Amino acid sequence: MKVVLIVEVVGLKNKETFDKYLKKEGFTPVAGEEFAYEGDTTTHLNSTRAFILDIVAKALKESGFEECKIIFQVGENPMEAHKFNKKEDSFSGVDL
Repeated sequence: MKVVLIVEVVGLKNKETFDKYLKKEGFTPVAGEEFAYEGDTTTHLNSTRAFILDIVAKALKESGFEECKIIFQVGENPMEAHKFNKKEDSFSGVDL
């Protein structure tokens, strides 16, 4: 299944590091879009969701940032938006 990831990040200190980490994990930038990425998955929806949240969190930590929200779609399944909570050091669901 195709995966589309949209990232809204404030204060990203090193975009090159961020993009490099996502690319290493199978996500490539969408041409003409600054923080849009795509990839493929063959795993279950919940596993893919957990994987995306984990790799984006790791990419953010390696790159340095102030705040971040993401939204993604797996195949035909849009997923809820998530915001990174620095106090809890993880993403949590948010209303748009």
